[in-house]
Amino acid sequence: MPAIETAKRLGYRTVLIDYLSENPGQFVADKWYQESTTDVESVYRIAKDEQVSGILAYASDPAAFPAALVCERLGLPTNPVKAVEILGVKHKFREFLKENSFACPATFTFSPATSLVEVQQGIENMRFPIVVKPTDSSGSKGVSFLNDSGSLATAITYADCYSRNKILIAEEFIERIYPYVIGGDIFVESGKIVLFGDMECLRGDHGKSLIPIGEKRPNGLSDRQKKRLYSELQRLVDALNVRFGEFNIEVLVGRDDSIHFLEVGPRAGGNMIPIQLSDAFGVDLIEANIKICMGESVELNPVSAKGAFMTYVLHSNVDGIFSGISIAPELKSAVYRQVIYKRQGDRVEAFDGAGKAVGIVFLHFSDKSAMDLAEIDIESKILVDVL
Repeated sequence: MPAIETAKRLGYRTVLIDYLSENPGQFVADKWYQESTTDVESVYRIAKDEQVSGILAYASDPAAFPAALVCERLGLPTNPVKAVEILGVKHKFREFLKENSFACPATFTFSPATSLVEVQQGIENMRFPIVVKPTDSSGSKGVSFLNDSGSLATAITYADCYSRNKILIAEEFIERIYPYVIGGDIFVESGKIVLFGDMECLRGDHGKSLIPIGEKRPNGLSDRQKKRLYSELQRLVDALNVRFGEFNIEVLVGRDDSIHFLEVGPRAGGNMIPIQLSDAFGVDLIEANIKICMGESVELNPVSAKGAFMTYVLHSNVDGIFSGISIAPELKSAVYRQVIYKRQGDRVEAFDGAGKAVGIVFLHFSDKSAMDLAEIDIESKILVDVL
């Protein structure tokens, strides 16, 4: 919605592709086609018929590759299709990391039809814990964390439910020396990272879950760690010949400050990360995304704003009927924006992935210490009320 609204504000005619009949963007875009963004030929036909000047797959991994492919066919601004494909499919990304001497965990790639015995043989030299997941999903959908092979079959079935290409991957869980996953977005212009939006990822169930429930900035990385992370990200951009755009990152800092890329998504981050970073840097990242996909030049000139910024993903641990939001009194003064996806009486599903979010709360604090204090037991301080 923010991308469509921004494009219209900039004077562009907007054409939306979305297979969901209830999508809210259809009421804002100038034209809507109920087609899947993963159907390359449909995207190509629509783009050609509408004579579009640019295509933006905003905050969507599955749509990024079709968008790049169609842009290349039509001669529209795009990053190399091969780069987008590598970043968007986990097993190809892992192969790329190994070939280019980036840190990479031990992996085993297989199909859902592979026998359980073969998968067990494929992971027999891996150290537990391991992670099993689809290679083409996002938002932590289909991801399982295993301490032993006892629930391997269940994890494979779960991953298969969210796999379109029917290629799954098992990989060693990376031991990290820094307690948080480093997330956020970077923005690239002319092949150079011009905005380095590194943040700490909040995880559900007191950090035990794989599902993100927010982001914090600034993070607590040392100057040495930040420089190492920036350097490895720029090396990645160079190796892929990426020229422009916003990219979502998930990174672990391992032993000896080694940088392990969990994901580098070829699109803006979900959970309204571009809006959070726009607030933190005094820029408009959504506008920059629109302009750069249209071939326009962008000059961001980011400057870090005062204070500390945190988002919290509103969610429920149970199914029910949405009745409102409860925020602890000590946090209310820090809340400066709320975006709620549900209305009273709407159905809410138990949170097991980004698609089950109820909304986003934006908070601003005087400094990182105040933000870190507020984060303690955050799931008990901001609640989704369900009936």
